[in-house]
Amino acid sequence: MRIDLPGSGAYTLREPVVWPAPEAPAGSRVVYAAAHVVADPLADNTPGSPAAVDWEATLRFRRHLWSYGLRVADAMDTAQRNMGLDWAATRELIRRSAAEARSFGDPATLVGCGAGTDHAPDAADLHTIGAAYAEQIETVQSAGAGVIIMASRQLARVARGPRDYHQVYGKLFGLADRPVILHWLGEMFDPQLAGYWGSRDVGAATESFLELIHAHASMVDGVKVSLLDEEHEIRLRTALPDGVRLYTGDDFNYPSLIRSGSHALLGIFDAIAPAAASALRALDAAEAASGSDRERLLGSYDEIFGPTVPLSRKIFETPTYHYKTGIVFLAWLNGHQDAFAMVNGAQSARSLLHLSEVFRLADQAGLLADQELAVHRMKALLAVNGL
Repeated sequence: MRIDLPGSGAYTLREPVVWPAPEAPAGSRVVYAAAHVVADPLADNTPGSPAAVDWEATLRFRRHLWSYGLRVADAMDTAQRNMGLDWAATRELIRRSAAEARSFGDPATLVGCGAGTDHAPDAADLHTIGAAYAEQIETVQSAGAGVIIMASRQLARVARGPRDYHQVYGKLFGLADRPVILHWLGEMFDPQLAGYWGSRDVGAATESFLELIHAHASMVDGVKVSLLDEEHEIRLRTALPDGVRLYTGDDFNYPSLIRSGSHALLGIFDAIAPAAASALRALDAAEAASGSDRERLLGSYDEIFGPTVPLSRKIFETPTYHYKTGIVFLAWLNGHQDAFAMVNGAQSARSLLHLSEVFRLADQAGLLADQELAVHRMKALLAVNGL
């Protein structure tokens, strides 16, 4: 099968790949896919409008992720928090996602939801920020989901140093009914989070972060770190208290980080769930094997994940915070939703050349589930753009 792609010319698709669903989740790593929301294409999702979500398609996609043995991190930046998904839609997403998870198991295990302060954009003091966090934590816990404490733009703006972060977060731990995941999102994902944990110096910020974690280790399930710095993540992972997981959020270096011991909470796993499940199954087998069998299985792990890395790096290229467009584009190509539409009109955030390369790299990674459908939809997109 062939298609003419702008920037690539005539392109011949590879042989299709069938990724079997696993019989059980990965045993060697805890893995979350940060899931996107599906916009209602017939609603007004122009910039600044309230988010209108296609709930049926959104929940169907979460079932797809669970079917591959992945947990779901919901209401996170991949779901366009702070980029079009307002609090009313977020609240409903949390409720619906946790309820849907009950068909698969314990929602507190299968779903972790982001709790932040985005519904209080004008919060100007630590008390108000803490109250905003408390409201969202209660929303998540009432739904039965696990809590992921998201980085707060409001706290980044108001805090004057590490002590302010420790004061706010210290109170939040007291509200949690079970250990939480802390979220450190780098400024490449959200420029308004620059200087989080009290310093623009990453080393100093890391010291502040670790001090907080060690002081509250019993209430920290793990930390999700998205700084796109492999060496820093390994050093941080080594310095964590026993029992506290490092969930990599590094969409550039995830294969080596997971292989060396990180768990995962990744936006790219939304797009590559079938391949990720197969790679993790190979890693499980490798860690139970030795000698040549171990090396062969690790080779399979690398072989599966290897082609997904150029795809991920393309999707997450600068400006990184527009990665959601590529994620939704692949969901549309693969038939998980009927329209290439996003809340806040974000489908327009990437160029046609960018999307064409995402198409090519997804095919190279064996991640076009139905090549005929994907080619048909890609040609339709090209035609709309005059090609």
